[in-house]
Amino acid sequence: MYNTIVYERPDEKVARIVLNRPESRNAQDTTLLHELNDAFDKAAHDDSVSVIILAANGPHFSSGHDLREPDLMNKLNDFRPVGTWSNFGAPGAEGWMAREKELYLGFTERWRNIPKPTIAAVQGKCIAGGLMLVWPCDLIVASQDAMFLDNTVSMGMCGVEYFAHPWELGPRKAKEMLFTADWMEADEAHRLGMVNHVVEPDRLESFALELAMKIARKPLFALKLVKESVNAAEDAKGRMSAMQTAFALHQLGHSHNMQVHGLPIDPAGAGAFVKKSGSE
Repeated sequence: MYNTIVYERPDEKVARIVLNRPESRNAQDTTLLHELNDAFDKAAHDDSVSVIILAANGPHFSSGHDLREPDLMNKLNDFRPVGTWSNFGAPGAEGWMAREKELYLGFTERWRNIPKPTIAAVQGKCIAGGLMLVWPCDLIVASQDAMFLDNTVSMGMCGVEYFAHPWELGPRKAKEMLFTADWMEADEAHRLGMVNHVVEPDRLESFALELAMKIARKPLFALKLVKESVNAAEDAKGRMSAMQTAFALHQLGHSHNMQVHGLPIDPAGAGAFVKKSGSE
């Protein structure tokens, strides 16, 4: 059914969605993001599922957006829009903003608001767009070898499209992460509260499943209500309006880079990273 992910049922009340492009470090092309969205919908609409785990095959969780995807701007025309934005192939900022409004901010916000508890199980490197897969999840379990990075400032951008940094890390650490583009190790992410648990690499899958099964024993309606309550508390602090502002500034960054470099990102910062990892 899927080409870039695996959908599993490791327990009668748990669905496990696995990114399955290990040859590209699970870089996110248009197909993967649409298949991931379909799988999240499948688990959300299945009344027998109480908890959803997001995991990844291979040594690394995700190297971010696939910058090497051919015919990038026209790929969305092969899929039925999930949101209300369209005209993805429009010239200039209109088409680029429509694509990112649909695939990045739109999808990620949908996943954050799935009413069922979600758990991300992260190993290896989780880079830029990879953060946009784990941050919408309610809980994060990290392997001891997990490392997190947002290197988009090096590419002339002001952070990834789903700008959750201040809520995940606090404002000062968020600024440091973005200003320096340094790696954040699992233990530091745990200390800051971004990660719930850090476990040995060979325990990542089993620990995430045990945690999911423990949660799944609770009444599902109560789980849905408490998730909505916590999310509402976060939104009452201005999360969504601040994120919309950051997204608009992100689009300004793309437009500036197009005017200066003829590309939506600064090639000086992107070139070295793409050569090393193949993605954003």
